Amino acid sequence: QLVESGGGSVQAGGSLRLSCVVAGYTGSPLCMGWFRQAPGKEREGVATVYAGADITNYADSVKDRFTISQENGKNTVYLQMNDLKPEDTAKYYCAAAGRGNRYDCILDTWLELLPMGYSGQGTQVTVS
Repeated sequence: QLVESGGGSVQAGGSLRLSCVVAGYTGSPLCMGWFRQAPGKEREGVATVYAGADITNYADSVKDRFTISQENGKNTVYLQMNDLKPEDTAKYYCAAAGRGNRYDCILDTWLELLPMGYSGQGTQVTVS
């Protein structure tokens, strides 16, 4: 089970931090991450972190602005979002997927694996 929090409304240039608590999973290390979807647009992978080794991947659109991290024995994942832009407006979902290797954390691969993984209910981020 994945539970997100931390969304909201912010002006351009502002910051938000999303949190995701993972409960009940005891299997192989997964790729934890965030994807987003805006109305009328395709789902976009934002960032992933490999639970086994803190290896991260980012979409080009968020590099140098967003940071994904994990703590608490790997059961909490954060997305620190700085210098937010109106085009970052979307519903953000925390998700976990993978087959136990870090290469599954590459964003395109991770998105393909999501149907076999876990996703939260999403949290809205609005940038004006």
